[in-house]
Amino acid sequence: MTSRRPLKSRDTALAARAAKALSATRITPNQISAASIGFALLAGDAFWLSGGTSAVWLLIAAFGVQMRLACNLLDGMVAIEGGKKSPTGAFWNEAPDRLADVLILVGMGLGTGNVALGWAAAAMAVLTAYVRELGTSAGAPADFCGPMAKPHRMATATGAALLAILAPPDWMVLDWALWSIAIGAGLTSLRRSGRLISRLRRSG
Repeated sequence: MTSRRPLKSRDTALAARAAKALSATRITPNQISAASIGFALLAGDAFWLSGGTSAVWLLIAAFGVQMRLACNLLDGMVAIEGGKKSPTGAFWNEAPDRLADVLILVGMGLGTGNVALGWAAAAMAVLTAYVRELGTSAGAPADFCGPMAKPHRMATATGAALLAILAPPDWMVLDWALWSIAIGAGLTSLRRSGRLISRLRRSG
């Protein structure tokens, strides 16, 4: 476990070129982090307006989710590889992520008409990050384990948006995706909690 989320996409040539291009501009990592909220709002609104069936809005939702992830990838690369770290970077690295999770998942719930399920998934998503940060505050390395860490949640949301375009409405694809995220994120929080408690016992 390290303080930086391990991502294979960070090692791709496309990501490196994008980060280099952004680093050469006046755009700051904090601004990229803030932009992720805008894309999450776009995704959440698109899920809502889709009603779980509109192909156009579901495509926009999938695009918004992926752009949110792109911002999450590039803000750190511009900050570290691009040498643009700032004293407030720690705040902007985390706070927009929590809001983005809520916007996307509650938007999915609104789209399916099951708002409570959307909020449940959002709460479990935020809880995974809370347990991770609780661990780092106790001196443990950041734990990014799954089964429903942020990349997994966003992959599920994107896949559900695309599948819902093709699937019959009675398949309730977005509902099942939200159940998967809520349960999976809950299990992730329990797993991270168990790993943290074991680590603290060993170090104590």
